[in-house]
Amino acid sequence: MTIARKVRVFGRVQGVFYRQWAVNQARSLGVTGWVRNAADGTVEAHVIGDDEAVAGMIAAMHTGPSQARVEDVLVEPIEPEDVSGFSVRH
Repeated sequence: MTIARKVRVFGRVQGVFYRQWAVNQARSLGVTGWVRNAADGTVEAHVIGDDEAVAGMIAAMHTGPSQARVEDVLVEPIEPEDVSGFSVRH
């Protein structure tokens, strides 16, 4: 079953290659969706896939790349979008 989650990551997550790291993680886990920087300094992502893959991506997003300092991660269920792959949105 395909599920989707909106994820918002707080902390030092912009300017530390978080988005590219998320793309690489998503591709290795087989999830689709997108990631972008938000105007408030957070990173927002839509993660789509099976339960296990989405849970793995969210767990990884709690840490992020080595230069990031993740302080909090908020997760909300959403309707899956029809997207292929995982990309950075601007």
